[in-house]
Amino acid sequence: MRKITEENVKKTYEKYAPIYDVLFGRVLEPGRRRLCELVEQRQPARLLEIGVGTGLTLFNYPDKTSVVGIDLSVDMLEQAGLKMGALSGKQVELLPMDAENLDFDDASFDCVTVPYVLSVTPNPQKLINELRRVCKPGGDIFILNHFSGEHFWWLLEKMASSIAARIGFRSQFLFSEQIEVYDWTIVSVESVNLMSLSKLVHIKNEQQVR
Repeated sequence: MRKITEENVKKTYEKYAPIYDVLFGRVLEPGRRRLCELVEQRQPARLLEIGVGTGLTLFNYPDKTSVVGIDLSVDMLEQAGLKMGALSGKQVELLPMDAENLDFDDASFDCVTVPYVLSVTPNPQKLINELRRVCKPGGDIFILNHFSGEHFWWLLEKMASSIAARIGFRSQFLFSEQIEVYDWTIVSVESVNLMSLSKLVHIKNEQQVR
């Protein structure tokens, strides 16, 4: 994988924060909505969203769920903060934080969601280790992301790979290397968004029974 730095990420989202909802709101919304539907079915008491961004998922989490949303980009969190007035009745806290170094105790959350973040973090494995640490044993993890090789997308991925890291994301990102390598239990994998652009993966934070 191409190297991505924390500075890449901060500069990218500083630039795109004011227009993120216009560029990526509607096109990626089906995946967000399906993620929230699965969370709704489980009604977790406490949920951590890693990479809350401009807060597009916050409207659809269960009202009784206490949500903590973190993001490395202060600019993105400022946009999420502007939505807080429309979230009356929901329990939401927004915090600036590095997902690869979470400032939470072990087993702090019943559920962890990671929408469109795993391929834009500098060290995906470190993020995975951290989210598993703060998720309760047997808790639910939902990863929503683009993975390489989906239908005709492979050509676009190849064309974009030379410039992708410069703007803070990886165009080539393999499901086998980023999801299937861990000793957790994969409950389900769904294709979401236009022409199966993304996958929504439901994982139990427990060792897979072999």
